[in-house]
Amino acid sequence: MRLTGVHAVREALRARRRPLYRLRVRAEGGPEALRELRALAHEAGVAVSEEPPERLDAAGGPNPQGVVLEAGPLPELSLAALAEAGAPPRTLVALDGVEDPQNLGAIARVAEGAGATGLVITRRRAPPLGAAVARASAGAIEWLPVARVPNLRRALQQLQERGFWVFGAEVEAPLSLWEVPGRWLEGGRVVVLGAEGRGLRHGTSQVLDHRVRIPMAGRVGSLNVAAAAAVVLFELARRGSKAPPTGVP
Repeated sequence: MRLTGVHAVREALRARRRPLYRLRVRAEGGPEALRELRALAHEAGVAVSEEPPERLDAAGGPNPQGVVLEAGPLPELSLAALAEAGAPPRTLVALDGVEDPQNLGAIARVAEGAGATGLVITRRRAPPLGAAVARASAGAIEWLPVARVPNLRRALQQLQERGFWVFGAEVEAPLSLWEVPGRWLEGGRVVVLGAEGRGLRHGTSQVLDHRVRIPMAGRVGSLNVAAAAAVVLFELARRGSKAPPTGVP
């Protein structure tokens, strides 16, 4: 696998969660960002080769930003391990049919920034965690633990058995995100997001504990999936940090 882009490569070298083989950078110095990447590679014991721009372009595709990192795949956790990752209260993001690597990467960037402790994706209806996802996430996927499950509905039920509330973001949901009761924000939570246009599948929607909608003040009725993820995750994070004691609405 070849990762490109300064941000994606930097975070891969910092996180060191995937096998790292060789860093290829533009010869003749380059900007400060490339010097930082050379230093990170040396710290990680990764070989560095300096090459002309045309060779990097051929190896990394359009606009590699002067850097190509040859690396292995990211590790994927079991669902049980993901449910225990990070410090409580834990927030997981589950994706139902989000197949576009750009969308997956953008959601991973939002989730990591909002303090989510993991990402749940499916084996058949989600892209590989490859170079496109890494670059779209600006490297955030290097830090965000991921579990890939065979059946999302069953995975959500297993998380419910572990004490997680399962929230679904749906345009037609009866409850506004701003009106979520404080008692729902206690403990772990899973935010489930569907593909743009299709939304959540019926089988997924059936196992939700809570369905919420994002209040829209304009004439356009919905947001793209990454923007919706940002609104829901940051609002739950804000509210969750102030959740009242048990029994208080």
